[in-house]
Amino acid sequence: MRSIRFALAACVAALFAVAAISAQAEPLKIRLSYVVPVANWSSLLPAKPELMTNLNKSYTLEVTRFQGTPPMITALASGQLDIGDLAYSSFALAIQNAGLNDLRIIGDDFQDGVPGYYTDQYFVRNDSGIKTIADLKDKVLATNAAGSAVDIAMRVMLRKHHIDDKKDVSIVEAAFPNMRNMLEAHKVDLIPGVLPFSYNPDLLKEAHPLFDQKQAVGRTQMIIWVARAGWLKQNRAAMVDFMADALRVMRWFQNPKNHDAAVKIAVDMTKIPPPVWNSWLFVKGKDYYRNPDGLPDLKALQANIEAQRQVGLLKADVRVAKYADLSIAREAAARLKK
Repeated sequence: MRSIRFALAACVAALFAVAAISAQAEPLKIRLSYVVPVANWSSLLPAKPELMTNLNKSYTLEVTRFQGTPPMITALASGQLDIGDLAYSSFALAIQNAGLNDLRIIGDDFQDGVPGYYTDQYFVRNDSGIKTIADLKDKVLATNAAGSAVDIAMRVMLRKHHIDDKKDVSIVEAAFPNMRNMLEAHKVDLIPGVLPFSYNPDLLKEAHPLFDQKQAVGRTQMIIWVARAGWLKQNRAAMVDFMADALRVMRWFQNPKNHDAAVKIAVDMTKIPPPVWNSWLFVKGKDYYRNPDGLPDLKALQANIEAQRQVGLLKADVRVAKYADLSIAREAAARLKK
């Protein structure tokens, strides 16, 4: 009986060992998010699976579109999302309001106001009579959402010119695709112009930029990739594999030789015709800046969050360095140089 019990115990131990080996061999499922097709890198990764050499080996990829960042924060908090594509403003709120103190910044999506690259513009009608920021007093201004990156920049610019954004102007929320029509119909007097809407030829015929985001807040780390610290620590090796593949795809899209193919992918993804994309998509000086090594500008990010607090949209300071882990991106970039 003793020998039988010993044999059974050995069989059970062997089964557990086999199960453990099998679990280790199973690719990590990475659940990644985005909001705006093409503008957010996450949306483009599935378009070039042949460049993702570790896909379905050390990891699998599930990319999901979210309508905005609030549900993304909820998904990160509940463990239903692994990598969030957050604006700097929503990142700070995720820490302050959602209590996600273990969030870590792991990569760059895109930046505004980098020298030699595009910066968001704020348009007024040609016939509006608005010549200076001071002329905006008592006017109606559009924003996509209170607390968004372009909203914060607009409020900072108003305050720089001694205009109270709560008393001296009216601010209404609207979707970006609807803003030009609202401006043309005299329903609002100023709109923020973000890509691709700011290149709309109809807008450029009837309106002009009054100021831009760089003038308001300087360089902006608009969107960052974030994940939770425990998950990163547990899955670091697979994450380096994934980040190396993501950088390979990013560099392909940024290569001028691939411009026409990149435009075709954008058209297929959005059903927006090629003329809307041809002149600016991934073109230096016309598009936003995207770091080829996937590294965000932490100094700019800190300044952006401080601006968020200055306009009353953040209660406490958030020290960016405490929440950054760029070691995965750096290791991935170093791998591609070998």
